[in-house]
Order: sequence, then C-alpha cells, then structure tokens
Amino acid sequence: MTQIKFGTDGWRAIIAKEYTVDNVARVALATANWMNKKFDQPVAVVGFDCRFGGRMFAETTAKVLANSGVKVLLANEFCSTPMVSLAAVRLKAQVGVVITASHNPPEYNGFKLKAAYGGPMLTAEVDEVEAIIPGENEIDVDAIKLSELISDKKVEYIDAHAMYVDHVKASFDLDAIKNCGLSFAYDAMYGAGRRVMRELFPDITFLHTDDNPGFEGTAPEPILRNLKELTDTIQISEDIDCAIATDGDADRIGMFDSKGNFVDAHHIILLLIKYLKEEKGMDGKVITAFSCSAKIEKLCKHLGLEQITTKIGFKYVCEYLIEGGFLLGGEESGGMAIQGHIPERDGIWIGLTIWEYMAKSGKTLEELIQDVYEITGPFAFERIDLHLEESQKLKVMADCASGSIKSLGGRQVVRVDDTDGFKFFFNDDEWLMIRPSGTEPVLRTYCESSSSEEAIKTLKSAHEQLLK
Repeated sequence: MTQIKFGTDGWRAIIAKEYTVDNVARVALATANWMNKKFDQPVAVVGFDCRFGGRMFAETTAKVLANSGVKVLLANEFCSTPMVSLAAVRLKAQVGVVITASHNPPEYNGFKLKAAYGGPMLTAEVDEVEAIIPGENEIDVDAIKLSELISDKKVEYIDAHAMYVDHVKASFDLDAIKNCGLSFAYDAMYGAGRRVMRELFPDITFLHTDDNPGFEGTAPEPILRNLKELTDTIQISEDIDCAIATDGDADRIGMFDSKGNFVDAHHIILLLIKYLKEEKGMDGKVITAFSCSAKIEKLCKHLGLEQITTKIGFKYVCEYLIEGGFLLGGEESGGMAIQGHIPERDGIWIGLTIWEYMAKSGKTLEELIQDVYEITGPFAFERIDLHLEESQKLKVMADCASGSIKSLGGRQVVRVDDTDGFKFFFNDDEWLMIRPSGTEPVLRTYCESSSSEEAIKTLKSAHEQLLK
C-alpha cells in the first residue's frame, strides 16, 4: 500500500512508481466520496497540464468521479491551473481537480484540489479528503467506459482555454501592449501556458512552446538557473524589453529586464502594488508570505494599504484572499494573485499586468523599478538551499530556537520573528531567514540585503557559523 499524503500544494509522486492509475483512482474516489457527503448534485472540473500521461490520469479521475455520482466537466485539451480554477467559478463547480506536479521535475505528476471560489482548497478540507483515501484501489477503471459516461451526460467536455482567453481579453488593454513599441518574450518552459500566449501575442519571441513532456530534463520552475537560454536570448538580441517565463502549470512567474537580469517575485509584487493602487485606483489588503521582502510593508505604509503576513504556502495567503477586499496576495516563489481575477496564482495574468503597466506608463521595466526604489530604497534578495543530513538540519533548527544566536553571518541580530521558521533581522530592511523543508532533508536559507553580493556573503558566512 502506498500512503498518499497531500503536501503544501497537492499530492505529488513519481510517475509509474507511486503515481499510477490505481493510486490516482484512490484519490479520485476519496474526492468523490467527500463531495457526495458535502454537496447535493456535486460538480467537478477536471483538467491536466502537459506532463506525461496527463490526459490518461485526468480521464481516470473523470471516470471514477462520474461513476461515483459526481458530474464531471472535463477539459478537452491541456490547460493551466488558473484555467481550471476560473472554470470552477464560471461553471459553478464545487471542486476543481488539476492533474499537475506544477514546477516539480519531469518524472513527477500530481493531483491538486481547487475550491468553488477559484483558489486552493482550504487545508482542513484537503485533510478531510486525505483521511478517507482507501488503502487500495478496488475500482476496475478499465471497465468504466468514458464514452458511455459522455453519452449519459455524466461527463461533458469543456474548453477551459477559450474561457480563460475571453477573460484575459475582457480584462487587459491588449492593444496597448501590442502597440506600445516595446518588445517582449515568453518562455513556456514546455508548460501549459504556451498555447494561450501564442494565441494572444503571436508576434513576440517564444521559447520552449513545443510538446515536450520531459521538459528537456529540466524542472519547469521559472528561476534563474533554469532559464539560461532565455537569459542568453535577451542578451544576444539586445531588442527584448521584458521577458516572462511560467512554470509547468503556468501559475508561477519568472521575469527578466532588457539586460537579461532576473527580476524576482519581491520586485514584481512591489510593481504590482504600485500600479494597482496609483495607476488603476484600486484598494485592498496586501497579503504576503513570511519569506517576502520587508520593502512590501514599507511601500504599503507609504500608499496607505494594510499589509498582512502569513505562513509560507499560497494556501495560507488564499485563506485571506477568499474573505474578499484584497488588492494582492503573493509569495516569494513566484506565485501571485491580484484583484479583478480569481484568488489563485497565475503567472500569465501577472506577466500581462506588468506588460500593461509598461505600455501605459511608457516606461521600461528598469525605470519602473527605479520608481519603486524612490520610495523603498534599493535591495536584493538571495536564497540558497542546503542539502543536509536530517541530524544536521535538526541541530541548526534547535540552535535557532534556543535564542542563543545574537549575531549571524557577521551581522548583529536586533530581533527574531518565528512565524514560520526563523527570521533574524539586522535592521528594519535587512534580514536572514532559516526554514526547514517539511518533506526533504533541505534547509532553506534566505537573505535580503542592500545588494546581491552582500546577501550571498551574509548567507555563506551564516552557513559556516551554523554548520561548524
């Protein structure tokens, strides 16, 4: 028996090892049983991204759900996670299921659960589903005929892609972006954003938009080390003003300026806040995860916006978003949601918002960042993950919890915040954070400082201190 556990964003496992048709059927049956208990005439949207076996696993899910009394609206082609979440809202489904492992390496696939409001299902509800996953699969999936379920209207195909495209066209000034005289590029990382961007902007520069379920052997996570080809393309062309990349299911974003410099999530969040508040006249709460820049609170105070910090994981951010009245929700790993859309991370939506900001302001990305710096001051953020033995990881965390660390990385510690891990502040703007991974022997270390060089220097010095 394989024990199936949902992590911070769904269940993920290695294809053909733990991620099998039988195990997907087990999770689908638990989802169906939970829905039947909670709702009269339950309806679920089911979608899949570009990973290996996506359609097969989505059809397995659809068959088990429909066979158990849940009406299924099944995506007719691969789609992004935000497309499934939007479809759940528009089609009044109580649950969305996405067959995706998001940014994980290509050998993985996964199972994400979305709620009727178009964002991650609440942790307590995911726990309820997980608790009733049967120990083994007793359903003969092959004996359930999808064609018969379609004939009986228990399963219906939907075009989640077209629904999303229409929503984008109604929400953005696409003509302004296309006619602003700026040059853009998009790297799909072989993921689910590739079709929508080709349809919306056929004339921009594209990378990795063909079909490649193995992602050329690289995890489709839009971080600097995975985007060398995009960086090189920008630097060689000298004619690209801004580039974006999205992950496997297109809910996370990476961004580059015209010089090929990576623009991290902290800077993107600051740009979004400034644009939405100052240029679009929007108001609302700003909800950001614990690992985000201290500059966000500074900008929010300047603009008269309330800022709330949550534990790390977009599901914690979403708990605030679904209360309404939010301007933005975001996390350090490239996932953001903004007012006017669903309470869901959406890399394409965020990228288009920045492109619209550039088009409407007539400014380059670098100039817009300088405008932010006029308020917050310049800063840089770096993160280094340490692969350690579990005993080493536990020792470091025990040292952090002891309260004995008065200086770290050669810097005096003025205060410590232990909301989620340990954040050692050197002043109001600069800090070093240590947080263990809950699923692997990895210690995540983060630093915000005046420059990238200073942040890396502080991190490496702290590593020497903590691991001696």
